[in-house]
Order: sequence, then structure tokens, then C-alpha cells
Amino acid sequence: MPLVPKRVKHRREFRGKMRGAAKGGKTVAFGEYGLMALESHWITNRQIEAARVAMTRYMKRGGKVWIRIFPQKSYTAKGVGVRMGSGKGAPAGWVAVVKREKIMFEIGGVSEEVAREALRLASTKLPIKCKFVAKNTEVGGESNEG
Repeated sequence: MPLVPKRVKHRREFRGKMRGAAKGGKTVAFGEYGLMALESHWITNRQIEAARVAMTRYMKRGGKVWIRIFPQKSYTAKGVGVRMGSGKGAPAGWVAVVKREKIMFEIGGVSEEVAREALRLASTKLPIKCKFVAKNTEVGGESNEG
């Protein structure tokens, strides 16, 4: 089941700005380890799901995963071969607006080595540079350089 909002008031939104750092969600709150975004980007519901599957598969049903982002913004696209003009396109999908320094995923109940590898695998599914962080400390090296 994909991550999509149950109901929205307006389906066609403006694109918005992604300037600056995240306002909240900068610390590991639920688990012991987290994956922090080092760039601002739109993360689609499919990318979130792919990262979740990669983490849970590696952990083999051990520990717990928290997803701290939700795709609540719709984006539109016009059909292939459609001429310019005649209004905005139809909704094409859902994205989460992730600003830099936001904790996107958290893991608890596993060792640091397992958590580090699981979050590294998750970061390969995302279109941004990410950083492994532990609770109350800013440790770890960058991953997903490209």
C-alpha cells in the first residue's frame, strides 16, 4: 500500500520553495539511530517505500523502523505530446518536501553496525546525500555521494 494522503482539500498545489534548513525533526526522537538529509529535495512515496523495504529486509524483522516523513504534497505532469498552454496538468504523484538536516528514518532495537548498514542501504534508494546520526550525537560519515 503506497504512502498517500487519505483526503486533501486541493489537489493542485504550487511547487513551493525549499530554502533553508528544516524547522523541526532535526534530532533522533524515537529510535537510537537516524538518517539525516544533507540536502533539500522532493522525496516521492515510491522512494520512501523502497528505502523502508531495504532497511527492514536487511534487519530481518529485528528492531523497529520509524518513518519521519510523509508524502503530502501532490505534483502534476502534463501528458506526453501535449502542447503548451491550456492549464495545469493532472496530479501525477505525491512527494514529501525534505529540507536539509531533517531526520527521515529512525531505527531502534538493533546494534550500531546493523543500523549503520541498514540506513546506508536506505540512503542508496534516495536522491540526496544523507548522514548516519546516533541519538544525542552527530556522528557518522556521509553516504550516497554521487
